[in-house]
Amino acid sequence: MTIFRGDLAHCPTLGRLDILSDYCLGVNSEGFITHLAAASSSELLASSPPHKITSIPAGSFLLPNFCDLHLHAPQFLYQGTGLDLPLMEWLDKYAYRAEERIDADRALARRVYTALAARLIEHGTGCVLLFGTIKPETNLLLAEVMQEAGIRAFVGKLSMDKSTREAYREPGTSASLEAARTFIHDCRALTSRLPPHRRLVEPVLTPRFVPTSSDEQLRGLGEIAQEDPSLRIQSHLAEAQDQVNWVRSERGREDIDVFDQAKLLTNRTVQAHCTFLTDPCLDRLHERGTAVAHCPLSNMYFSAEKAFPLREALDAGVKVGLGTDIAGGYSVDIMNSMRHAVSVSRIRQGIYHEADTGTSTSRRAIDWKEALYLGTRGGAVALGLENAGRFAVGCSFDAQQIKLIDPGSRQGVGSLDFFDIADTVTLTAEIVEKWWCIGDAQNRVQVWVQGQKIG
Repeated sequence: MTIFRGDLAHCPTLGRLDILSDYCLGVNSEGFITHLAAASSSELLASSPPHKITSIPAGSFLLPNFCDLHLHAPQFLYQGTGLDLPLMEWLDKYAYRAEERIDADRALARRVYTALAARLIEHGTGCVLLFGTIKPETNLLLAEVMQEAGIRAFVGKLSMDKSTREAYREPGTSASLEAARTFIHDCRALTSRLPPHRRLVEPVLTPRFVPTSSDEQLRGLGEIAQEDPSLRIQSHLAEAQDQVNWVRSERGREDIDVFDQAKLLTNRTVQAHCTFLTDPCLDRLHERGTAVAHCPLSNMYFSAEKAFPLREALDAGVKVGLGTDIAGGYSVDIMNSMRHAVSVSRIRQGIYHEADTGTSTSRRAIDWKEALYLGTRGGAVALGLENAGRFAVGCSFDAQQIKLIDPGSRQGVGSLDFFDIADTVTLTAEIVEKWWCIGDAQNRVQVWVQGQKIG
């Protein structure tokens, strides 16, 4: 057993921050937490023979890893560029071409995916839901890279039997469905020889969005999902006005209805964005158990007419986590997603307050603690990972060590400055908030997934 002793912090429920000061946390050989107690009452410290203790020094703390619910792995190729067009034009000019290039060049794909894995670890993301490309072999490579890096990754081979870029689509509906089945089988085979707790990569059924899927294809994917109750599903839903209008013109329906009729709105589904959903649609997501990947940064570029109704979704009981949406969002750091989520929600609060001439009591903003929940435990719940995103006996030890103060110099680390440091550093909500607002990768010392140190 590995024993950690020090301060822990997590958000087990929305809006609640628990600081566990001077705790002992025990992790077994399979990477699960088997002991959690205050050091003053922990029998592990008095055991014979004594356990080896890994101390988390004062001024540092353990936090659950971040979970990124929406990231396009091949688009990491052009991260931070090409954000000048509306969504549908942007896809043609940038996204499809980059994905096609990745599919055509295995060496390039490995370089991009290896760099992406390193950046995820650097920024404390130990769990990620990934969109890939249409070629099965390239997505298997993506799965291999994530497994080798030790990241808990859910990999989606794109299903696209339609496309505005004719060179980048699958040859037909039957071929697309067969490719999806093959990828699911082959992805699982990658880790089949490993013990269950070391199988970090899983396949995800991934119709890109309604404009790139025929009704026949979506129905076929729905049948695959019904046949396999462990299979997760992901797509994009009601992201941008031009996309919503496209679906209405082409299908004569809302895209939520298209997904629902294909039986693709399930309690294993994560839908990205959802900015243009009405309250009744949010209620439908809750009824179906479908989760939302909220991507506030990319929404600023592609959903500028409307922000995602985050507070309304949470109040409706919808499962929500955060996504970076690389490369529609330019930052791979979930901390930026958390901060943007709060900023956008506060703007919404001000807009509604002004519209109600100062009389509104409706709350639409979220605070930093709620955002921290969304970036950790909320993402895990959205993925059906009940034993992740928090510190509790039986949960996976997926954690990051955050260093706030250097014990030698007694100075803040990175961009953090402290002016009233006592002889004994006590972790408080105020200190965690300071890190949440202005901390960065310099504060991240170590990262573990399933008990294994990966960074």
